[in-house]
Order: sequence, then C-alpha cells, then structure tokens
Amino acid sequence: MPHAVRPRSLPRPGPVPAPRARAPRVRSLIDADALSVLHRAARILLDDLPRLSDQLVALLQDQEPAYRSAIENDATEIWQEVHRSLRHSIASLLDPRGVRDAARRCSWKIGVTRAEQGLPLDALLHAFRLGGSLVWQSLVEETSRAAPEDVRLLVHVASDVWNFVDEHCTVVADSYRQTERQLAWRRENRVRLLAAALLDGTSRIADLPETALALDLPEHGRYVVVAVAGGFAACPGAQAALAPGVRVHWHTGVDTDHGIVRVSDDTEPVVEDEQPPGVRVGVSSAVEGLAAVGEARGLADTALSLCPETGGTVRLTEHLPAALVVSSPDLGAALADRLFGPLARLEPADAEVLLDTLATWLACDGSAQRASRRLYCHRNTVFNRLRRYEQLTGRSLSRPFDLVEVTLALTARKLLPR
Repeated sequence: MPHAVRPRSLPRPGPVPAPRARAPRVRSLIDADALSVLHRAARILLDDLPRLSDQLVALLQDQEPAYRSAIENDATEIWQEVHRSLRHSIASLLDPRGVRDAARRCSWKIGVTRAEQGLPLDALLHAFRLGGSLVWQSLVEETSRAAPEDVRLLVHVASDVWNFVDEHCTVVADSYRQTERQLAWRRENRVRLLAAALLDGTSRIADLPETALALDLPEHGRYVVVAVAGGFAACPGAQAALAPGVRVHWHTGVDTDHGIVRVSDDTEPVVEDEQPPGVRVGVSSAVEGLAAVGEARGLADTALSLCPETGGTVRLTEHLPAALVVSSPDLGAALADRLFGPLARLEPADAEVLLDTLATWLACDGSAQRASRRLYCHRNTVFNRLRRYEQLTGRSLSRPFDLVEVTLALTARKLLPR
C-alpha cells in the first residue's frame, strides 16, 4: 500500500528559483571613469575661480535686474560672495562629504544677507541657478578642450552637479524665509513698542521722528485717540466701531484697543453713535502732535469709563462735567457727600425720592411741569420736594453756584461706586 504521508526527506516538487544575475561591472567602471573626468575638470576650475567669478558677476548684471543695483553699490562684496559660493560648489564635486557642511553654511549666510538687504528671493534663486549652469558649462568646456572623447562620460555625473544646485536653492530659500520672518517680527514688535510708548506718554522727544516713520503718521499732525472695549477681540474688529474710510493705527490691549487717528483742523474722526450690543467706545478731544497722544489716550479712557455697559459711543467733548468728576473720583465723592450727606437722616426711600426728583427736574431744564409728568405726580409735589431738599441741606437751587455743585454731585453719585 502506498504511504498516505509523503516522507519529509523527499523534496516537494516546485519551481527552482533562478540564480540571481550579477550586476555587470560595466556600469561601475563607467561611473569610476566619469568621476575621474569630473574631478580632473573640477581641479582646473578651482584654479580658474577668479575668471569664473568675473563671468558669474557679469551674468548677474546682465540677466538679473535685481542684482544690478547691488553690484553698483558694492561690486567687491558681490564678487567675494560669488567667489565663495563657486569655490564651495566646485569643491563639493571633489569631496562631497568633507565640504558639505561648509557649503551649506555659505549658502545659508548668503540667504540671510540678501534677505536683510531686501533682495527678492526669486532673484537670489536665479543667481544660484546661473551659478550651477556656469559650473556645468565650464566642466563640459574644459573636458572638451583636454579630452574631447571623455565628454560623453560627464552625462553620468550631471545629476551630482544639479543635485547640489537644487539642495542649495532649498538651503538659501529656507534661510531667506526664516530671516524674513524674523525681520518682520522685529519690525512689528518695534512698531508695537513705539505705539505703546506713545499711548503711555513715555515716548522720548528723540524717538518721535522714528515713531512717526514707523506708524506712517506725521509728527506734527492733529490727533484723537479712540478707545474700544467689549465685543471685539482684536483691532480688525475694533475698526468696525469707526465709520467707513477712517484711517487709524490700532494698538491691541488686553481689555481695550486704542486707535490713533489723524484728523483735520476742523473735524474729529467720525465714530458711529450706534454700536453693537456690549461694544463701548470712548473718543478723546483733539490734541496737537504725536507728543500729546499719551494725553489723548487718557482722555479717551475717561470717555470710555462714562460709556454704559450696554454699549454706545461717548465723545469726551460732549461730557466734560462728567469727565471732571470721574477724573477726580475722590473729589467727586467728597462733593456728593457734602451735598447729600444731610439726607442720611431720612429714611433711605425718602432720600431716594428727593434725589430722583432733583435729578429729573435738572434733566427737564428746571421745568416742574415736565418733571411731574415723568414722575407721575403733581407739579406742586415737585416744588415741595425741591424746597424740602433746600431746607435739609441749606442749598438754594436758585443760586447758580449751588446749582452747579448739585449738578456735579448728582453726576458723581451716578458714576462713582458707592
């Protein structure tokens, strides 16, 4: 009987793998010969670097307009930079590993320098590609002159040349963009510091010309400051508080944004009266010159403090008595205590009725008839309450001086914390 299980010693039938074909040595021999040709030509180019540098500078001047002014301003610096870059490019063909770090540092520094000088990145990359083309063309020309039959071998190492160019275009672009970001951050931070000093009133007179240039505002213009709080998280939103077309330099704060606005001699910035719910806007009176912007900022903050929590716009010039009170809260509180202190002997509800009647009568321009309609009482009741206030405090509402004090005291009572 045949065995049901095939013995393990017997090999299973199947395709026999074909032996791996050995790579022909022709390719490696060609590569070796090509490298030999490349190295021989590269050594000649190293000895001819000054002429190559002259050629590349001439190419840049002829084919890259952005380099022309740089060459005119400092031809020696450009030539030395070109010479260093070409030397590293050609040396890397002879010793890629040994020269790689130095070559990358050279390209990185070029990117930094040109970014600081404002040369366009496209022009810089074009210069590197022109340099790569010049090196390749010079390698071919030198090989054609010394050994024409070896020119065909250079095809096998062409990728080495162009890989180097691509790598260093990437290096120089990275360094350029990084430097550009750093410069932009420094400029923005400098502008912010200058604007902050201006609004804080700590700018030095010597810094005003630089501040004017950085903020693009004339040093001797007429300015107001706008303070915006609530609802908007940043300056772009605060811009919506102003009427269209108003040009302003915004400075973002934690709770409040401040805008520096130049105005003409006879107008203030147009700020919308109606604001979105919760958005509060304070507008300073006008000041002369950037040196006084710190004063205007204080006035804008005062106007903002008068703005109700529900939102709206307060122009300081329209609320000067209230501004006087909140600017000196201790004096305002003392005045209110002096004018209304005698009412403390009454029941709180009675005192409140007298003060509400007094405030309503003043809001109605001293008309008892209009005040009575607002208070839903007879006009004689209004007169009786006013006389009672006069009797309790010793003040006379018919005397202008006393009337001014009462008005300011009521404002302090309304605006200041009790």
